[in-house]
Amino acid sequence: MADTTLSASPVRTTPLRPWYLVAAMVAFVVMTAAILSPSMWFLDFMHVMAGALWTGIDLFMGFVVGPVLRSVALETRRAMIGGLIPRTLVLMPTLSIITSTTGWFLAVRMGFLDVAYPEFWWVIAALAIVTVLTIQGLGYLLPTNLRLYFEVQKPQPDMQKIARWMKTYLFVVAVQGTMQVAIIVVMARFSMGL
Repeated sequence: MADTTLSASPVRTTPLRPWYLVAAMVAFVVMTAAILSPSMWFLDFMHVMAGALWTGIDLFMGFVVGPVLRSVALETRRAMIGGLIPRTLVLMPTLSIITSTTGWFLAVRMGFLDVAYPEFWWVIAALAIVTVLTIQGLGYLLPTNLRLYFEVQKPQPDMQKIARWMKTYLFVVAVQGTMQVAIIVVMARFSMGL
């Protein structure tokens, strides 16, 4: 028997709350402190923690939440998207910026930018992967999430438009997942020394 309580209740969305921005600013302050600190541990911790959260949330959203969203009723999808998008709109760019920035400063401090070829190819691989992740994340996934968010909030969302967006979106998410795994491989190489 289908649950009709969701369709009878109005869709509740979570607006972009000011404390999301405050939390992001605090995270950037802590990142700056790690960069300015002489402690390698602090800088490494910030890089690993932000990277683990970024990768973990990205993979969880793409391979767990995404398939669930495709299989639930429109009202449930609206409620989930309405709750997720405002949070991830700030969280994911913050984590990606902190991961990339602390990674750069960590590489500089550890001398990875001064290594010779062929070891330097690992540095190039890391930079290339982060570039692809950033372009896809900020250039495609973020705008698509916003379009999806606003479309499903309409009284009569255009499901054909959403289906078109989702086809490309799923391909990009699969590439993101592959890039996330690739960056873990590269980072494992960095951790063992070039």
